[in-house]
Amino acid sequence: MSTTDSGAAAKTLRVAIIGYGLAGSVFHAPLVSAVAGMEVAAIVTSNPRRQEHAQRDFPDARVLSTADELWRHPSRYDLVVVAAPNRNHVPLGMSAMNAGLPVVIDKPMAASVADAEKLIETSQSTGQLLTVFQNRRWDNDFLTVRQLIAADLLGPITRFESRYERYRAVLRTHAWREYPAPEEAGGLLYDLGSHLIDQAIQLFGQPVRVYAELEKRRPGAQVDDDTFVALQFATGVHAHLWCYWRTRASL
Repeated sequence: MSTTDSGAAAKTLRVAIIGYGLAGSVFHAPLVSAVAGMEVAAIVTSNPRRQEHAQRDFPDARVLSTADELWRHPSRYDLVVVAAPNRNHVPLGMSAMNAGLPVVIDKPMAASVADAEKLIETSQSTGQLLTVFQNRRWDNDFLTVRQLIAADLLGPITRFESRYERYRAVLRTHAWREYPAPEEAGGLLYDLGSHLIDQAIQLFGQPVRVYAELEKRRPGAQVDDDTFVALQFATGVHAHLWCYWRTRASL
């Protein structure tokens, strides 16, 4: 139990994390455990090896095999974090809110506008908080750029360029991010592109024109791995955004 500056008792938020792959184990669980007034109360994963890791990392947390076990006892939790594969974001988010629990969904929130609107409608009808995890809004380089623009230290902005480059030349054939089905939301546009687009919108508002090039460069690739997005804003700013999976590190 934590306390406020006035000495009044404040409730510790009990967080249930669904998924314990990269997003759940590296990003969400450590962040939750590092924040005063929050605790990892449950971790959901059906993978036996990940269950062992979750129990080792958080011995006081419940380790569950299915999200249905959360919905059967919603009073045990105060918040749900969806860190499962992209195809599960919408059904798990809706189930959490219908169970009376607010939810944080890892980006991308949904694979389509229609599915995102379903989540928003469920949030409105249940009165439960819905938000998207966009951790790159707190990267030091982005915060520095934001401060410089806010302080008008750069003068009029006409063009903004940003990119993520990663070398992953070999396909991970069993990884869901390599699957081409629309509901999987695989490929770089949904992955790293979500961060780049979100950062540009945070800086310049909603774009008025959008252009994109999605290419498959690696042999056998079924999803975009060389992605370019151009956004034009009402202020006249043009944002050019790139992300690659075939950029070698400089020697």
